[in-house]
Amino acid sequence: MQTPITDMFDIEFPLMAFSHCRDVVAAVSKAGGLGVLGAVGHSDEGLEVDLAWIEEEIGDLPYGVDLIVPARYAGDGDGGFSMEDVFALIPDGHRDFLTDLLERYGVAENLDDLPEGWAGRSVDAPFSANRAARQVDIALAHRPSLMANALGPPPPDMIERCHEAGMKVAALAGTRAHAERNVNAGADIIIAQGAEAGGHTGEIGTMVLIPEIVDAIAPVPVLGAGGIGRGRQMAAAMALGAAGVWCGSVWLTTEEAETDPTVKKKMLDAGSSDTLRSRSLTGKPARMLRTAWSDEWDREDTPDPLGMPLQPILTNEAQQRINRAAHIEGSGAEKLATYFVGQIVGTMNRSRPAGQVVIDIIEEFIEATESLARQLEV
Repeated sequence: MQTPITDMFDIEFPLMAFSHCRDVVAAVSKAGGLGVLGAVGHSDEGLEVDLAWIEEEIGDLPYGVDLIVPARYAGDGDGGFSMEDVFALIPDGHRDFLTDLLERYGVAENLDDLPEGWAGRSVDAPFSANRAARQVDIALAHRPSLMANALGPPPPDMIERCHEAGMKVAALAGTRAHAERNVNAGADIIIAQGAEAGGHTGEIGTMVLIPEIVDAIAPVPVLGAGGIGRGRQMAAAMALGAAGVWCGSVWLTTEEAETDPTVKKKMLDAGSSDTLRSRSLTGKPARMLRTAWSDEWDREDTPDPLGMPLQPILTNEAQQRINRAAHIEGSGAEKLATYFVGQIVGTMNRSRPAGQVVIDIIEEFIEATESLARQLEV
């Protein structure tokens, strides 16, 4: 295949795979796509280790790194709150609600050997400019071909430093205005992410969003995202003008994925209607599995989720406790266990190697485009 994306990164297929799992990233890059490591859940040391491992595993093949630096969040005036600042700002009512929630669902309090959650691995709050700046430093000390920012326009210094290093910069957009703002900031690629996507996402569907953004920012290449995990969906995105696709959810049930086993089972059993957009994990609307966790936060008599980064700090320890106990069948923790995933979860009903997923997507893409071509024959 040849598109502006394959030319830009010298890859075989214009398919980018977002994953927090280094094994998925390496497998996709080796299969002809471009794996992108989600760094928000990494400690500084963990990111160093994973980037070094990926580079040793894939050799000269390209890969990317994805960061989260929101345009606005609580305490962003000085680069974001510290963890101490955040703890002091969390209302007692929210703490009491969460304590009561865990007690009602029988989630154990034994934290003696509880691993530290992703939101608590730094003195800086999650999603803050301070934390992201260190991750940029670490990434630039390695050799990714792409740096992506998942919330808001990439900061000017990040774009400048990446370009000086010969690295392309991508930014996610959920509206045409967001895409135009990201291009004006200097992004090389726009990821048009529709409401079907997992994680932080807007309200406009992929079918509508892709051509809007393509028309608005041409000739800047656009990747279609949201509800894309099969070849026919890839073909549809590219028929709408995308130069390639960005897939995230589909890798969560692969054999390499580090998804919590209880959550992975829920995803394998889920239908496309078993997700919702909720602020209950990060403070910003993010599509996730609907479980008892999201239902409890949606009740009229419960407090509204806090803004970012207060909400992830509030829920970090609770999520760790839930994940630790979720393997017990029939337990309250099992009912509460959840994770970010898109509506494509309805077709994620069997676990395959990540490399095989790439092959399956491309084979179905070829079949779909050939079928369309036959319909044009006279």
